[in-house]
Amino acid sequence: MSFPIDPGNVILWLQAALGFVGLLVMVERMVFFQHARNKVADLLLGITNHVRKKAYAEALHEASRTRGPEARVIHSVIMRHHLDRSNLREIAQEAGQLEVPRIERNMRILLGVAMLAPLLGMFGSVLGLIEIFMEVGAADSTVAQVTLANGMFKSLVSTAVGLALAIPSYLVYLYLFGKARRMLHRLERAGIEIVNIVCDSREHDRIVSFRDEIEQQALAPAPVKKENQDS
Repeated sequence: MSFPIDPGNVILWLQAALGFVGLLVMVERMVFFQHARNKVADLLLGITNHVRKKAYAEALHEASRTRGPEARVIHSVIMRHHLDRSNLREIAQEAGQLEVPRIERNMRILLGVAMLAPLLGMFGSVLGLIEIFMEVGAADSTVAQVTLANGMFKSLVSTAVGLALAIPSYLVYLYLFGKARRMLHRLERAGIEIVNIVCDSREHDRIVSFRDEIEQQALAPAPVKKENQDS
């Protein structure tokens, strides 16, 4: 008695499909993180110069033409630069939360491939062992040894393939997870920096230096003194 369909081949095809999906996710995430790389410090420096000059249109243009989640968070804050610090902080947090799904997209699929591939391999090995014992029970001793050896080899192949898929998938997942955490940290930092830049520029405008005050007093017309006339 044997299975109508070879379970080893079915499991291997399923593992091949999982490996293909995992490879697509790896490539897509690598390309995403590569395109999302930008020098946030240089962007903030250019934004600071525009904000100090009250050139918010130029600041918006520079933020919009820069790729990456940090630039989108900065763009969201500059669009509402007239709000107070607490509201700007909330806007930066909300904009950062909108970027989280984009950064962590398909990461669970890669983790699922790393977890399912060895489980499928073990399942294929168990099915192969069941088929082996059924064939060995119906054969004589000489044929049974050959059948057992061949069947053990076939059943262990699925386990080996599953582990071969799971190990690199999990390692790449850890690598991408670390890059996602670092990007989220840079995202939060960019939001804090742009809020401070906008609010500090407004506070700087309210400050009147001592030298400016002296110059204004010097340019002001002198008060006319009324002379008391003796009657």
